[in-house]
Amino acid sequence: MTRLDKPAMGDIQRDPRVDDYISELPGWQRDICQRLRHLVHAADPEVAETIKRTVQPYFVLHGNVCALLAAKDHVNLFLYDGGIVPDPEGIITGGHDNKTARTISFRQGEKINVRALAAILRQIIADNRAGGWRKLDKS
Repeated sequence: MTRLDKPAMGDIQRDPRVDDYISELPGWQRDICQRLRHLVHAADPEVAETIKRTVQPYFVLHGNVCALLAAKDHVNLFLYDGGIVPDPEGIITGGHDNKTARTISFRQGEKINVRALAAILRQIIADNRAGGWRKLDKS
């Protein structure tokens, strides 16, 4: 198993409020959220967890990277990239014309394209370190 598949949770700063959010979900959503959480931290161990909008888990590093939101029949991963990060494998499912965030929806039983998602996350993080998508989008 590669580091992208399962980083050691001891290597990251866990926010207990994110643990609480995930623990309240049905089992299949809990599994997806835990996997996504691992992938975000594997993309860069400096990514921090927090809660915004009262209950929503966000992952931040020099700005928002992504956020989780469990809906009735899926889990959304919101990508805060201003639509500038390439998606060559077409894993982004919504928000293609959104100026702030796009989404990837995960449904029960679906596989996560780890390689494609990791590439997107690493690019968002690199863009954040370079000043953020708003700055980069203007250049």
